[in-house]
Amino acid sequence: MIPRRRFLALSACAAVLARPAVAAAPHHRWSGQALGADVTLTVAGGSERQARAFFAESARALRAIEAQFSLFRGSDLMRLNALGHLPHPSDDMRDLLTLAGRVHAATGGAFDPTVQPLWQARRLGGDETAARALAGWGDVALREDEIRLPRPGMALTLNGIAQGLAADRLAEVAARHGLSDLLIDAGELRAVGPTGWTARIEEPGGDAAARLVLSDRALATSAPLGTRIGPRGDRPHILAADGRPAQWRLASVSAPTAAVADALSTAAVLMDRPAIDRALAQFPGARVEALLPL
Repeated sequence: MIPRRRFLALSACAAVLARPAVAAAPHHRWSGQALGADVTLTVAGGSERQARAFFAESARALRAIEAQFSLFRGSDLMRLNALGHLPHPSDDMRDLLTLAGRVHAATGGAFDPTVQPLWQARRLGGDETAARALAGWGDVALREDEIRLPRPGMALTLNGIAQGLAADRLAEVAARHGLSDLLIDAGELRAVGPTGWTARIEEPGGDAAARLVLSDRALATSAPLGTRIGPRGDRPHILAADGRPAQWRLASVSAPTAAVADALSTAAVLMDRPAIDRALAQFPGARVEALLPL
């Protein structure tokens, strides 16, 4: 659950299924970065003034997301991991951890943000058994006024869900600016409005795994070997707190929100198909778009 290679290749224009008036409208684009991923915003229609205002507020919103969830930039999450507690957490932090808990329960523990010490041990070639003893989502105390990690050495990563939250927050920004037809690519995708956007889901080697059209929907894709870690660079970067092995070389999930799609695709690579289906059934509108076996 770290910043992973993205496996989504998007068309530069609206799909054939888009409304003709929208397909012919000018597109406004902006690019930036957040949470280790490139961010691209493409607005179909709308005035240039609206687009500029949206892009400016989006840049501020992304800085706020980084300030909360980055593992590298003095964020709230870094303070939580360093101190073992975070007083007065933001609404976004509480909301994201609440959703993480729902996905953890739905996936039978496959999605577990407390895997961070285990990930670090794998990256450095350390003792994974000792690191695994620090995991345990059920031990995380989430209260209105504080988040607490009870055991020294516990740490969270939200990189399997925070990119999705970023896309969802940018959709809210767009609505405030009266924009209702756009594509948000913040590492995970969120299509807003009636325009259909063609997405090609790619394997790490570049082969196409699936194609689909996104409209008012989000899409996230995970591949455990898309990024390899460890001293020899040969270990999968998505791993389970309980030691279960990956089941799929690629899992792609779509859902009404990007945070849900992000978390479910991360967990799906560690689950068999019946377990995936049971988990997705707890999130209305979520569905599998691609699963490739190892």
